[in-house]
Amino acid sequence: MCGRYSFIAPAPTIEQRFDAKFAEPASPSYNAAPSQRLPVITNAAPDQIQLLQWGLVPAWSRDPAGGPKPINARAETLAEKPSFRMLLARRRCLVLADGFYEWQATPAGKVPHRILLRDEQPFAFAGLWDEWVDRATGELHPTFTIITTEPNELMAGIHNRMPVILPDRAAEQAWLDDGHRLTTYQHLLQPYDAAAMREYVVSKRVNSPANNDADVLAPAAA
Repeated sequence: MCGRYSFIAPAPTIEQRFDAKFAEPASPSYNAAPSQRLPVITNAAPDQIQLLQWGLVPAWSRDPAGGPKPINARAETLAEKPSFRMLLARRRCLVLADGFYEWQATPAGKVPHRILLRDEQPFAFAGLWDEWVDRATGELHPTFTIITTEPNELMAGIHNRMPVILPDRAAEQAWLDDGHRLTTYQHLLQPYDAAAMREYVVSKRVNSPANNDADVLAPAAA
């Protein structure tokens, strides 16, 4: 799964990298967590970087406060689940990041790792989004979930899942392209090249979303 990640690159770098402009200011997040509003590019507005809440609330939900809000969706079963199948066909997004965290189970307890690209550049997770409308106020509540897949060689020793990182701009644009058919997206939802990634152990400060500062990025003391 993917339950925590980072987004710390400056806005001009992000706008140039993804050829899109921020619709509103976004603060860096060293320890992004579910329920927070985070930078996303949707297929409905590919030239804008919007802030959507992490944790999917389907448009058909009657009570978003009481229902499940999945933060992840399995790539292998997207086309089988009615709610995800509809979004795969109509509402795809890029979730902007530059690293993510995963916890490795060990005899001494869970050990947090930070995983990033070797060149430390920003990248995009493949995601799905939806928009719930409050019928009492007419207010829109856009939300998203991150797609996960099987682990690559780097991740296999840490966890049995990893987020789908789209490999390049062509893949990102293809993911947002409304001209594709449902069956043509699956080849994009593959494990990222392990040789292009690296990881290291961080301190357990990252366990709490309240710790959202540069210190959570630091390698753990030996």
